[in-house]
Amino acid sequence: MKLRIPKVFAVGAVAAAMLATTGCGGILGGGGDKTADSGPIKIAAVIPMSGSSAPTGVYMKNGMQLAVNEINAKGGVLGRQLALDLEDGACDPTQAAAAANKAVSNGAVISVGGYCSGATLPTLPIFSKANIPMIIPAANSQDLVNQKLPNVFLINGTGVQQAAAAVKFMVKDGMKTVALVDDNTSYSKDIAAETKKDLASEGSVKTALATSVTAGESDYSSVVHDIMGAKPDMVYWTGYYQEGGLIINQLKAAGYQGKIMVADGSVDPSLVTIAGAANAEGVLATMTQTPDTIKGAETWIADYTKAFGAAPGPYSTQSYDAVRVAAEAMKQAKSTDGDAVTKALTAIDGFQIFSGPLKFTPEHTLSNGGFQILAVQGGKFVLKDTLN
Repeated sequence: MKLRIPKVFAVGAVAAAMLATTGCGGILGGGGDKTADSGPIKIAAVIPMSGSSAPTGVYMKNGMQLAVNEINAKGGVLGRQLALDLEDGACDPTQAAAAANKAVSNGAVISVGGYCSGATLPTLPIFSKANIPMIIPAANSQDLVNQKLPNVFLINGTGVQQAAAAVKFMVKDGMKTVALVDDNTSYSKDIAAETKKDLASEGSVKTALATSVTAGESDYSSVVHDIMGAKPDMVYWTGYYQEGGLIINQLKAAGYQGKIMVADGSVDPSLVTIAGAANAEGVLATMTQTPDTIKGAETWIADYTKAFGAAPGPYSTQSYDAVRVAAEAMKQAKSTDGDAVTKALTAIDGFQIFSGPLKFTPEHTLSNGGFQILAVQGGKFVLKDTLN
């Protein structure tokens, strides 16, 4: 989801450089290798285990491991145990590309990682070249979909779907003017641009300001000044919680009285910590399901908490489901061959995941993004509006 350097460099130069340094030997160990038919089935997971997004990476890792443990306890897949090959992408394009190449060299046959879209983008050609299917649990920029790679599948709602949900709520909530603020990353710009387009089509809510900030800074007084001058009814921040928390804090300090809504990359307890509990109270968010907003998830939450000693957080359920979908596709394919598994993923129809029965669209996305509106109450994100 996050991109700290220009997208063109991330997708082209980074991926090309990493493929060149790996050479052919690093590619043959992946999904096209039909000789590895014994021992554990290796599942690649390139997720942030260091850097500012590491807390989310922990949720994702634990969700994946819980699924692996459950599947292995029931006999595994194709008579073999699953093994999670965890690689730290750090939400950095260069490191993520190196991590993907390492997973390929390690013999992974399927990938279930992907949090920051900007870091996930350069891994796409690497896994595609190795004929390794990708089930992406969190990253959701339209840029991922636009690559039109047959081996790439998203089980999180897309930026287009998130923007539609945001506009639907803005209209429902009676907003007249909105300020859109992104962080210049692939993920964030995608949502902001789609929201602006949808607002123009809808007509009743005007875009008072559309601007970008530089991620990683600490002083956002310039954008706060611009927002205060535009006097919007709502600010929609489409970036991540690190910067989002600072912007909320500085907006409140400047006296902003309107509503603030954030996109899914900011739905994390750290947003409240950074913004300050009083400042974050009432902040809205567009988000797919989180463990505590899913009806009937109490047993799963208890199992997760017992296994890892802490409660699950954002993207733990999607990551859990990514492994389950991977296992189901290999079972249906009766193989770990990349082409066979990709064909099985395309044909999945009705497999139950947390968001509902799974059937991919022709673009390999979810037919229903499942976005809803959360709000911070008492320091926690809780469900406010299902938008049904």
